[in-house]
Amino acid sequence: MLSLFESLANSRSEWKRREMLRIGGIGSLGVGLSDLMGTAARAASDVSMGRAKNIIYLFMAGGPSQYETFDPKPGAPLEIRGTFRPIDTNVPGITISELLPRVATMASKLAIVRSMATDDPNHESGGYWVNTGYKYLGPNMRDLSPTDWPTLGSIIKMLKPSETVPFSTVQLPESIIANPNVFLPGQNAGFLGRRWDPEFLKCDPTAKQFQIEEFTLPPDLASSRLSARRDLLGQFDRQTQLIERQAGIREYDRMTQEAFNVLLSGTARGAFALNAEPDAVRDRYGRTKWGQSVLLARRLIEAGVRMVFVNWPREAGDLSAGNPLWDTHSQNDPRMKDVLCPQFDLGFTALIEDLEQRGMLDETLVVAIGEMGRTPRFNSSGGRDHWGNVFSFVMAGAGIKRGQVYGASDKTGAYPATDRVRPQDLTATILHLLGIGHEATFPDRTGRPFRVTEGEPISGILV
Repeated sequence: MLSLFESLANSRSEWKRREMLRIGGIGSLGVGLSDLMGTAARAASDVSMGRAKNIIYLFMAGGPSQYETFDPKPGAPLEIRGTFRPIDTNVPGITISELLPRVATMASKLAIVRSMATDDPNHESGGYWVNTGYKYLGPNMRDLSPTDWPTLGSIIKMLKPSETVPFSTVQLPESIIANPNVFLPGQNAGFLGRRWDPEFLKCDPTAKQFQIEEFTLPPDLASSRLSARRDLLGQFDRQTQLIERQAGIREYDRMTQEAFNVLLSGTARGAFALNAEPDAVRDRYGRTKWGQSVLLARRLIEAGVRMVFVNWPREAGDLSAGNPLWDTHSQNDPRMKDVLCPQFDLGFTALIEDLEQRGMLDETLVVAIGEMGRTPRFNSSGGRDHWGNVFSFVMAGAGIKRGQVYGASDKTGAYPATDRVRPQDLTATILHLLGIGHEATFPDRTGRPFRVTEGEPISGILV
């Protein structure tokens, strides 16, 4: 099960994915035999360890209101609870907002967590914490820094790469962008370097002739000719030993090689063929950019991608709007009722049903989360503002105990009342279920070991 790195002392050698440790570094990275035996013993006694082969991570950027989704407060004053009613789910005693009627019919397949908290009301640093498992410590949370912690997808790409397709983690249909068009930290490989970035695929899967241009062969270029070109490029590269010592050149060569691999991989390219899906399936997910992106995520996982990170996409012109994405500073109720919740209700339930019908739900972990919640009270614009003191998220699939609510917020939905959960605990849970383990380590570019997370798995939601 375990295999060693090639010598890290050879600075000219790239780390080979198939030689990465599944549970972190040993030997030169400071983990002894007793640690390995202890880890193995814990894994053997924990039936949820490694239950997930892959993960679909649905990021509801902007911060969904807990009141209008998974934690309604019917007993609170009107100015807090809002106008929407709670409805019963198919699990006795569990209610959610009436804006999610389809989700209510499948609560028996979900674990709803109502006690996540960061106490951070910022999109930038809150999102960074949720998506990396580490609190933001950089100098400017709207700028990328060489000290940024790697996003979770980069850790997974390093420690549990795909075994069947050329790329392991994918982010689509667009990156997390803050007003006014700022690429936020926490979604790339940070201090690991671009070699471990997720594959950022900006795309619109609702397009009539949808395709990923970078992964499409020109009509006059057969695979055999492309393979010959790759071989020729390799011969040229082998004659340039001097410049290969430069990290930037090596990185460029690695990215070129991976691009060739995608072009030559029929399985990888075929995953993007959404037109191969029956119209009924596409309709079930919703003919929106988000819904079709969720369907694309299922196809990529089915093809062998390890992690697909689906960001909630922006709407045209919303970089100057006061309520973009789930960031409902104004008109919270109409945005939630007419735009946001219907799309989520349709696409999320379609994904869970689809995975189950295909026999994939027991091996696929699904997470739906934002970077924060919303304030208990409405503002003068009929919106709810930033609130990191407590919010909800949902998990389903591999290794998750179904039909339950974990944790609780207080009577006004403002703070955790029981079982507070931190972002690093979510990270630890995901790594545990993927079989990497929350105590695993990984090396930076100089070989120094880092622990994947400082959190602990949320044992109460695991089978």
